[in-house]
Amino acid sequence: MKYYSTNGKAPYASLKEAVTRSLAPDGGLYVPEQIKNVPDSFTENIQDMTFQEIALEVAKTFFGDDIPETDLKGIVYDTLSFDCPIVKVSENIWSLELYHGPTLAFKDVGARFMARMLAYFTKQETGTINVLVATSGDTGSAVANGFLGIDGIHVYVLYPKDKVSKIQESQFTTLGNNITALEIDGTFDDCQALVKKAFSDTGLNATMRLTSANSINVARFLPQSFYYFYAYAQMKRLGMADNLVISVPSGNFGNITAGLYAWQMGLPIKRFIAANNANDIFYHYLRTGTYEPRQSIQTIANAMDVGNPSNFARILSLFHNSHENIIKAIDGNAYQDNSISQAISKCYKDSHYILDPHGACAWLALTDGLQNGEHGIFLETAHPAKFKDIVEDAIGTALTIPKRLEEFINGKKLSIPMTNRYEDFKKYLISQQNNAGRKE
Repeated sequence: MKYYSTNGKAPYASLKEAVTRSLAPDGGLYVPEQIKNVPDSFTENIQDMTFQEIALEVAKTFFGDDIPETDLKGIVYDTLSFDCPIVKVSENIWSLELYHGPTLAFKDVGARFMARMLAYFTKQETGTINVLVATSGDTGSAVANGFLGIDGIHVYVLYPKDKVSKIQESQFTTLGNNITALEIDGTFDDCQALVKKAFSDTGLNATMRLTSANSINVARFLPQSFYYFYAYAQMKRLGMADNLVISVPSGNFGNITAGLYAWQMGLPIKRFIAANNANDIFYHYLRTGTYEPRQSIQTIANAMDVGNPSNFARILSLFHNSHENIIKAIDGNAYQDNSISQAISKCYKDSHYILDPHGACAWLALTDGLQNGEHGIFLETAHPAKFKDIVEDAIGTALTIPKRLEEFINGKKLSIPMTNRYEDFKKYLISQQNNAGRKE
C-alpha cells in the first residue's frame, strides 16, 4: 500500500519510507491511500478471538501488502504481551484499561509495535537511525522503553521542563543506553516544533538519519486501532456491543484518529466523544467549524496539554475536510482542572473505581454525553499512580505504587537541559552525530 501526505505536495511513499521518514518531505503527515474494510465475518466472530488474533487481522488489513504474514505475526504477538481489559464502572459505562503494558500507559501498544517494525525494516542496514520524540507525558516513557537496547537505533526524548509528572519523567530520564532525554525549557508545543523543524531541515537530514516515534508516524498511530476492535469484542461477549459510544481523552489526537480509522474499516461504533482539558482547540472546532491553534496551557491532565494537535490533519483528510461529516461522527466536551479533580473524587465515591486525570476527562465526557439506549466505553490511558499526588488528593486515600514504577523512581536522572531554540537543538544533534562517527 502507498501512503500520501496530508499536505498533498509530496510523492507517494511505501510503508518502509513512511515509517523511516515519519514526516513527508512537504511537512505533511502520511496516511494510507485507502482504508480497506475488514471482512464481515471478522466482526461477526470477533468475540471468539484473542487480543493477539484480533490485532493480527487488523494489522494484515493495514500492512499485509508490505510485510509477510509470518513476520507481521511476530511483530504483533511480540508487541501485545499484555492485556487491555474492559472493567464495568457503572450502569452502561465501562473502562477500557490500556495501562497494563511495561510503562503502564496506552502508548505501549503503538510504541512497541513501531520499535519492532522499524527494526524489521532496517535490520540489514548500517549506520544509526535517530528517533526524535516529543512528549507531554507518557509517549516518552513508552517509546524509550519500547526502543531500549535495540541495536542501530538511538532515541532522543524531548520533554517540557516541569510540565510532566515526576513519575513519568523518571521513566525516560533514568534509562541511559541508547536513550537520551532532553529537558526543554518550554512547552510540549515547543518540543513538537523542534522535532518537526528537524525533519524539514534538509541539511540536518543529509547528515543524520531521522525518524519520529510520535503519533505523526504511521507505525505509531495505526496499531492503536487494535484495542478498539478488542474493546468491541469484549463488549460483544457481554451482549453490550449495540449502540456503542467511545470517549477518548484527546491531546495530540493520535488515539482517537486510530479509533476513527477502525470505524472506517467497519468497526460498529455509533459515535466517538473527544474529551479535552482546558486546551480545547478541537472542542472549539466542533462547535464553530474554525480551527484556531494556540499556545498550550498546563493542566493536571498534562498529556493532553497540546495547543496544535498534529493529527487534526489526519482527521480532516479522513473526512475530506467536511466539518459537517466530522460532527456526525465525533462529539466533544472540555473540562477545567477543578472539574477533572471532582470527577476523580465522584467516580471513586460512587463506584470505587480510581481514574487518572486523563481517564477522568473521558469518563466525565461520557457521563455527560451518553444517551438513552447507548453503552459507553471510556479509555483509561495511564495508571492512576503515575499521578499519585493529584489522585490521592481527589480520593482522600493513599495509592499503592506498582513495582515497575518504583524501579523507575529510584533510578538516577540523566536528562540534558536545553533551550527551546532550534539552533541549540540542531547543534547538539550534530555534535552527537560527530561523536558517534568518531567512535565508529
